[in-house]
Amino acid sequence: MPSMSSAPISPATTEPIIAVSGLSKTYATGFSALKTIDLEIRRGEIFALLGPNGAGKTTLISIICGLVRPSTGTVFADGHDIIRDYRAARAAIGLVPQELTTDAFETVWATVNFSRGLFGKPRAPALVERILRELSLWDKKDTQIRRLSGGMKRRVMIAKALAHEPRILFLDEPTAGVDVELRQDMWQMVRRLRDEGVTIILTTHYIEEAEEMADRVGVISKGEIILVEEKAELMRKLGKKELTLQLQQPVSALPETLAEFGLRLSADGGEIVYTYDTQAERTGITTLLQGLSEAGIRFRDLSTSQSSLEDIFVSLVKERA
Repeated sequence: MPSMSSAPISPATTEPIIAVSGLSKTYATGFSALKTIDLEIRRGEIFALLGPNGAGKTTLISIICGLVRPSTGTVFADGHDIIRDYRAARAAIGLVPQELTTDAFETVWATVNFSRGLFGKPRAPALVERILRELSLWDKKDTQIRRLSGGMKRRVMIAKALAHEPRILFLDEPTAGVDVELRQDMWQMVRRLRDEGVTIILTTHYIEEAEEMADRVGVISKGEIILVEEKAELMRKLGKKELTLQLQQPVSALPETLAEFGLRLSADGGEIVYTYDTQAERTGITTLLQGLSEAGIRFRDLSTSQSSLEDIFVSLVKERA
């Protein structure tokens, strides 16, 4: 991958690469898509924006990229106001949209070169070649877009977004409908770009991708940012752990003496699940095991599991519903 910028700069010593303040968007129909969004994205991070369909993810991205005009508020991208200094702000941004909007009769090579020219960049065939090779598109360079598979078209969209060497890359549902191999290739490329100093903002329905890739996570629901948190800290603070006990003998019901623990009994009566807060002063596990012993319930094995980012996301959105 061509070098997109200088080496990453410590976020602690720089201004945010994207600064959104008091942003709202109300359409002519009266529909309020965004409500007073304040958001800062750090230089050189991978930021995952999560939210259900209709939450406002694409509207927010479209405003930052200068495709939709906000009703109120300001947005700065790499230090440039997206309205007053549109060209400079837009030149800092690469966008891979959800929709495959490519010129069907153009070749891959022509499409990517044209995209670079749109931003006033001089021809750079060696750079374009490296991008196409990185995305496994080099052997398709003379192929018309319309003859490519959906996954290959997605790769072309990424190549177009990278052609002008942006410092910020938006990936709006980049792996929707693509195969596992392409998904893995794409995330390897994203990591390399981040290592080169490019800031990545992604939306995804595949929450395991956000869990694996992101440095920070933002959750948007009904046009409002309801949480922005370091991914590890989010999972530490909001994550729950489950203790699963496999019983020696199935039971038909749990005794009333154990009601305080909020236990779940499996349908076959062979397992008990106890959910506890990892941040609580006491987990209650010792008291639970003593209570089970007093009730004559014996177990043959136990295991623990941590709630996933998806569990946390779903619970957050439900709280705001």
